[in-house]
Amino acid sequence: MEACFEKSREPAGMRGWPHRPPAESRGARGRMAARMLVLLLGSLVLPSPCHPADSTMAGPKGSRERRGLRSDLLDLALLAAHSAHAAGYGRKPLLTIIDYSLPSSERRLWVLDLDTREVLFREYVAHGRGSGRRRATRFSNEPESRASSLGLFETGEIYRGKHGLSLRLEGLEPGFNDHARERAIVMHGAWYVSEEHVEEYGRLGRSWGCPALDRAITRSLIETIAGGSLLFVYYPDSDWLSSSRFLAGATGASDTTVTGEGR
Repeated sequence: MEACFEKSREPAGMRGWPHRPPAESRGARGRMAARMLVLLLGSLVLPSPCHPADSTMAGPKGSRERRGLRSDLLDLALLAAHSAHAAGYGRKPLLTIIDYSLPSSERRLWVLDLDTREVLFREYVAHGRGSGRRRATRFSNEPESRASSLGLFETGEIYRGKHGLSLRLEGLEPGFNDHARERAIVMHGAWYVSEEHVEEYGRLGRSWGCPALDRAITRSLIETIAGGSLLFVYYPDSDWLSSSRFLAGATGASDTTVTGEGR
C-alpha cells in the first residue's frame, strides 16, 4: 500500500476515471481557450523565477534553455493545458510543470500564471523510489510501484495528513496516471527535499511516488495551485507522448539528453 497519505473513505464515484468539473459558461470557457491559444501561438517570454540566483528566463536563448524552463517543453505543456481547458478541466489559470528529464539536483518544478505570464515558483521536487535515484527513468501507474507517474493532473483539495499539509491530485490520463487517488499520490513537503540535501548528497531523497516539495515552500505553493489548476509531469516517454489525449500525438521536447548517470 502506498504511504503518501492516509486514505479516507470517499464515494465510489470518486474512484477510477476522474469526474469532469462543472462546466463553465460558454463565455468563460471561450475566454480561457482564447487565452491559451494566444500563449501557444505567441512568443512567450517569462520574467525571472522566484530565485534570482537561478534566473534564466531572460537573456540569450541558450542560457535560458540550459538552466531554465525550455521553450519547447513549455510549448508542449501549453498544448496539453489548452486541450484540457477545452475539455472542461483546469478552471484556475495556473499551470505547474515538472520536468523529470532533469536530475533531482536541479530545480525542475515551475508554477506559471497564465494571465500575467509570471513564474510564481521554481522549486526542487522529488520523484518516486521506483523511478530511479538521481534521475527518474521509470514511471508507473500501478499501486505498490513507488514510481512517479507522467501526464496531466488536476489539483484537488488540501488536507492535513501524516506528511502535514498535502494536496490531492486527480490523474487525467487513463493508463498513465488515473490511479493517482488509489495510489495516494499527492503533493506534500518532505525533509529530504532541500538545497542542503542536494549539497550533502548530490541529489534529493525519494518519495513513494509523490511529487514531494521542500517544506519551506510547501504551504505557499500548495495553497496557490489547489482547487482546479493543472499539473503537467514530463519525461520523453514515447508511449505516453504518442497516446496522450491531451497532446494528440505531439513529439517530445527536443534536445533532451537522458543518460544513466546517477541511477
